Amino acid sequence: MSAAWKNLLLRHETILGVLLVITLIVLAFQSDRFFTADNLLNQGRLMAEVGLVALAMTFVIVTGGIDLSVGSILGLVAILLGVFWQKLGLPLPLAMMLGIVVGGVAGLVNGLIITRFGVPPLIATLATLALYRGLAEGISQARSVRGYPDWFFMLGQGEFLGVPVQLWIFGLCAVIAAVILGLSTFGRATYAIGSNAVAARFSGLSVDRSLLLIYTASGLIAGLAAVIFVSRVSTTRSDMGTGLELDVITAVVLGGTSIFGGRGTIIGTLLGLGLMQALKNGLALAGVKGDGTIVVIGAVLIGTILISNIFRKDADG
Repeated sequence: MSAAWKNLLLRHETILGVLLVITLIVLAFQSDRFFTADNLLNQGRLMAEVGLVALAMTFVIVTGGIDLSVGSILGLVAILLGVFWQKLGLPLPLAMMLGIVVGGVAGLVNGLIITRFGVPPLIATLATLALYRGLAEGISQARSVRGYPDWFFMLGQGEFLGVPVQLWIFGLCAVIAAVILGLSTFGRATYAIGSNAVAARFSGLSVDRSLLLIYTASGLIAGLAAVIFVSRVSTTRSDMGTGLELDVITAVVLGGTSIFGGRGTIIGTLLGLGLMQALKNGLALAGVKGDGTIVVIGAVLIGTILISNIFRKDADG
């Protein structure tokens, strides 16, 4: 076997793809409802918001950073969407755009704290996680906003050509993210920053500007996910997005993106996301309780990483 074929077969994404196929086959035998078109499309609808944020998080983690505030940004934008529309009387399309812009500003603040003040991403975004969630709860005063017009629900509940609208949005964003990370100069700079930020600076790369763009994009995507989330559930609450960051980070890391930076792909993230959602849905249909599902996902995450690391060492050595 040639070295090229061996490296391809031992790639994390290949291992994860094989594991996903095996998981789908096993879960299909556990429940005859699992492999139906309605169920699969519904699962795609449910994972769209996490998937969108995971695309941006892939860039963040490839740089060696982390963004723990994405769930809180989603909650803040969801609340502000209702406030802009119902309290301030702004047209709903304008309120949606302003909400997404607020998400971008929140991401920019994260980037500024990290780049201008040298605060580690973990600490910076842990602090803004609390800040943005507190703002959401303070603004909402535990009140929800309902009564959105019917056209607004098209984003989160509608279909186009038989496929949920948010899946079209997610698919388009995934293609754009894959092209940028895998084929563009910006993508190569992102990998370089994650591999060695100091060397990247000496090579003439604008590390701070790239990080600002990446964290701002993370906030913007979280804002877009918030709008889709509100459209899907038909209301706004300050606790929206709670725990979202854990699902997002799990999907990205499961997909093979190194938490130390310098390695990761959008395809891997999509495979990790698909495996997570398949396990959640398949185990629920098989009668496994929520706690058991969490245990299984954790075990799969650990096992996949260990197997990938073993094969990588074999390939390198």
